[in-house]
Amino acid sequence: MSERATPFYCPYCGDEDLRPQEEPSYAWLCTGCRRVFKVSFVGLNLPQEVKK
Repeated sequence: MSERATPFYCPYCGDEDLRPQEEPSYAWLCTGCRRVFKVSFVGLNLPQEVKK
């Protein structure tokens, strides 16, 4: 299993032509706007039990 989260589009310009970038680790290069960014998974927000 890969630790790299795969984005489907650039969060800055919306372009879909993204390439994995070696440095920094697990980063992506957008070929449209030339920005390098990282995507990370923080966790799940599960609903608390309803108190009666």
